[in-house]
Amino acid sequence: MTLDTDHFLDIDDLSADELERVLDRALALKTGEEDGSELLTQRTMGMLFEKPSTRTRISFETGMTKLGGHAIFLGPDDIHLGEGEPLKDTSRAVSRYVDVVMARMFDHDDIEELAAYSSVPIVNGLTDDAHPCQTLADLLTIREAFGAPDDGVSVTWIGDGNNVGQSFVVGAAMAGLDLTICTPPDYGMGENVLDRAAALGGEPTVVDDPEAAVDGADVVYTDVWVSMGQEDRREEKLEAFDGFQVNGELLAGTDAKLMHCLPAHRGEEVTGEVLESDRALVWDQAENRLHAQNGLLVELLG
Repeated sequence: MTLDTDHFLDIDDLSADELERVLDRALALKTGEEDGSELLTQRTMGMLFEKPSTRTRISFETGMTKLGGHAIFLGPDDIHLGEGEPLKDTSRAVSRYVDVVMARMFDHDDIEELAAYSSVPIVNGLTDDAHPCQTLADLLTIREAFGAPDDGVSVTWIGDGNNVGQSFVVGAAMAGLDLTICTPPDYGMGENVLDRAAALGGEPTVVDDPEAAVDGADVVYTDVWVSMGQEDRREEKLEAFDGFQVNGELLAGTDAKLMHCLPAHRGEEVTGEVLESDRALVWDQAENRLHAQNGLLVELLG
């Protein structure tokens, strides 16, 4: 059985039931309950990178190998997306060669254009607006840590309302998590993101007091304050996020676990002390990019 969606551009391209299927498949592949070594035999993934990456490239390339398939890496020096030929022409040509395309790009409109002209599934490996593959890994990590069903687990997002956070807000609503969002007033999640979460029955609580936000949380999730491409806003954002660091003092008196999608800027959004503590789920979270994406690819390609 394949998914109803043709492409995976954000987390709610899946239905709630399909999300469960992907996570169930991911866990089965991870634990060895299901042998995935021949599930994508003779399948090829084209990987288009406009942005550099560590976890995204390694997890997808290794994942295709583990599933019996093959991945082709095309980085910024190999292919200049939108330069030399229109994106729609690149999409139509590349999709004649491969079975699935993973693209990591800046502008979300660009990946939507790739999808509009592709004859094979397009998977979003990150854009400035969304990071749905990270959300799959996040939800798999929470399920492993707290058991299934995982609805009712209390998660606090603290920091910037960035692409990772926006996909997680929607995914948390789909999974039934109890979500609190804590950001400085001018750096919150987009209204369209909150509306999508509410429509899925998971309207989050929005606050701007970090101490109140983490009280009673099972998980505290943070990410960098200065995302790739925002280096010119560094001083502005460091000043705005003063007081939003996840550190031992903030988490004192809680049993909250820590999540972070990495890379982490130690001493900014999180301290090294907390990141290296037994609270941290971040290394399981990083590993789960591989397993969650494998679950998605098997379900997407059938």
